[in-house]
Amino acid sequence: MNGRAAMQYRYYLLGLLTLIASLNFLDRTVLSLLLEPIKQDLDLSDSQLGFLTGFAFASFYAIAGIPLARWSDRGNRNTIIFLTTGLWSALVSLSGFVTSFTQLLLVRVGVAVGEAGTMPAAQSIIADYFKRDERPRAMAIYWMCNPLSVILGFMGGGLLAQHFGWRITFMAIGIPGVLIAILAKLTLREPRLQSISSTKSHIPVVAQPTFMEVLHTLWQHPSFRHLLVAFCLGFFFIVGSAVWIPSFFRRIHGLEIDVLGAWLALAYGAGGLLGASLGGYCFTRFAAGREGLQFRTTALFYVICALIYAAVYFSSHYMALALIGIAEIFFSMCLGVIYSGIQSLSNDRMRSVTIALMFLMANLIGLGCGPMLVGVLSDALASRYGDDSLRYALLLMAPGFAWTGFHLWKTGSTIEADIARVDAQSTAALLAEAQSKGGH
Repeated sequence: MNGRAAMQYRYYLLGLLTLIASLNFLDRTVLSLLLEPIKQDLDLSDSQLGFLTGFAFASFYAIAGIPLARWSDRGNRNTIIFLTTGLWSALVSLSGFVTSFTQLLLVRVGVAVGEAGTMPAAQSIIADYFKRDERPRAMAIYWMCNPLSVILGFMGGGLLAQHFGWRITFMAIGIPGVLIAILAKLTLREPRLQSISSTKSHIPVVAQPTFMEVLHTLWQHPSFRHLLVAFCLGFFFIVGSAVWIPSFFRRIHGLEIDVLGAWLALAYGAGGLLGASLGGYCFTRFAAGREGLQFRTTALFYVICALIYAAVYFSSHYMALALIGIAEIFFSMCLGVIYSGIQSLSNDRMRSVTIALMFLMANLIGLGCGPMLVGVLSDALASRYGDDSLRYALLLMAPGFAWTGFHLWKTGSTIEADIARVDAQSTAALLAEAQSKGGH
């Protein structure tokens, strides 16, 4: 494959994996928008909704993530992406047929298992195609999946829900994922595969570190320890709040679901796309290979967002939506830096497990407990504040963004030295493996 064709393929792969990730997040975005009609239809409490969107989903996502990631670090990642994407897409469609909390819970557990295998494999394969100084931009493009899913979910999901109900909405958003999974299987190539004949291929047998070896290796890096804490805190406070934002606007400001969907699509979607584009360009253009500067900048962004979100809950709905859009710009500028840093702190034989480990901890602590805590706080404050209880429950989450920023700053203090150590260890391992083969 010549240089131009190789470049075109790299960005085709990146674009298709970004589309798959967008569909992945689309499911969660639409679910957050539909919490109120689901609550009314199935007669659920805020605590049940918090458990459904939080711990129930996150625990199975985390449990399934590690074995799937270990398979990804030694197997055919294209096959993994195909199977897991097809699984969760089919189950999202089945969400439209549930008639009770228990049935919805079981379907969401299945969706979690499917989604657990997709993103670690995708980010691992992207890291194989893009070098260290290119990764912030590549990861920024990949994480445009978040604002893209918001635009599709809040705008398209809002219109579907308003005119056809929440059941038809779930059915409609699941089907495209099955088709995209098939396209990925047919067109993506696993770089580990080496052709040995016109009809056969194989995956080279490599020594894969055990899970405990991965943990031990990563834990030696101070920057990884702080990055793991920041990652978990970010999930806890960002996701814990975001799940309830649509309910906040419906209860406090009385917005209809289709109008709310359009405004949230603009705030989250436009802000996220602008932030991801700015972050990918700026950090690659002005701070390439300077991860310390990158992480210290993201730390400041998180502190600013703490102040912005504290103001959101006491503003008019137009001002609140504008503030959310501004905060989303800052948050999205950080994504390429954070996920590029994770990839650079691990070698190619433990990248999927590293990502899965991050998601395991973040999902159990963040996604698992964040939305549930907001729901419990809202119920606990309801006797005193009524519908305003959700406002004060969300307000209590805002200072957590500054806490996250502290650990991002600490990450920036040592990450460049830790990456240099990882690169040196990887080079030594490759030389040792080459000498071993030469000796035989």
